[in-house]
Amino acid sequence: MRQLPRPCSDVITPLPGYVSDVVPLGLSTRLRGMIHLVALRRNWTGPLRLALALLGFPLSTGSPGLRPALVCPTLHPLQGPAHRKPLTLTSCSSCTTGGAGMPSAVSAHIKSRSPVYPGSTVKRLPVSDAQVDWSHSWPQYQPVQYTDPSAMNKPWSDPDIGSFSPKFNSVDGAVDRTSFEGSYKVEKGKPLNPRGRTGLAGRGLLGRWGPNHAADPIVTRWKTDTSGAKVSHPLSKKPVLQFVSIKRKDCGEWAIPGGMVDPGEKVSLTLQREFSEEALNSLQVSSAEREKINERIRNLFKSNGFQVYKGYVDDPRNTDNSWMETVAVNFHDEQGNSVSELPLQAGDDAGQVQWVDVDSSFPLYASHSHFLELVTKERNAHW
Repeated sequence: MRQLPRPCSDVITPLPGYVSDVVPLGLSTRLRGMIHLVALRRNWTGPLRLALALLGFPLSTGSPGLRPALVCPTLHPLQGPAHRKPLTLTSCSSCTTGGAGMPSAVSAHIKSRSPVYPGSTVKRLPVSDAQVDWSHSWPQYQPVQYTDPSAMNKPWSDPDIGSFSPKFNSVDGAVDRTSFEGSYKVEKGKPLNPRGRTGLAGRGLLGRWGPNHAADPIVTRWKTDTSGAKVSHPLSKKPVLQFVSIKRKDCGEWAIPGGMVDPGEKVSLTLQREFSEEALNSLQVSSAEREKINERIRNLFKSNGFQVYKGYVDDPRNTDNSWMETVAVNFHDEQGNSVSELPLQAGDDAGQVQWVDVDSSFPLYASHSHFLELVTKERNAHW
């Protein structure tokens, strides 16, 4: 099928990025200036932070350049049938993995320590980078205890510890309590976040003690001009990718469409279902239109998806005892004749949906920017 030119009006182009101030305290003025100049290279910010952390330098937490943590309480609606077979998280048979799909080093979570817990006025106990790891001795650590009332007494939520005995690190009846991070510790009957302290205990907004499993479909296409030719970024000279992004009704932040994996559901089906519900509004169209949409989605999702990431998500809803994990898979419309041609509509709990240029300056919810960076590396695209 001949590729149709796409107008630029359906695309959001991000604004130029900026560099966070990562200069450590206690250094000489000259050395601070040198580090600041190095940090101006946007792509060096992450490695610089890692190097400074390894050297033991404290990082300023009050710098005006730091981007605040995004808080959006309901990116993945925790809903689903209460009684089904255990979910299967390794059954995306059409997915392939690549070397860039998994991070090479574990870093301290940031958004999981957001000062105010999302959807509430509850303030976390401040936890510094040095205090995150459970191996750091902190006898005085007394985190705030909080479970949101909206996450209590629901079919998809656990009761309080003590009123039942969950089997952590295993498949527990209809609930899979295993973690992509490996075996996690259990202390006083409660699971401990494998990435460390968050300053808040309990379940917060999450349904399960321990890991809460989700799936994130990353649907991409190449940005093209009116003649159908790929558009390259003027600086990187690499072709620009676009991805389907939803704007949440609850908080106004942009995100990858996604949702919770229902018990007993294959990840491949979750990916397809969530994309249909949140991005293409398949729940609110006629039967004939729904079938046309689903047929194109099925064809796209039958292709070999690239498994971008599988593991822990730095999510502001995380607590010391409950946390988000996901499988993120990229489905790419290479020829631009599949979902690229469908009119996007906001559905389910999405406020807006757009094709958005993939660029490092565009802020996204939780770890979604990291997922997109991995996609650009796999497809040799602009970041």
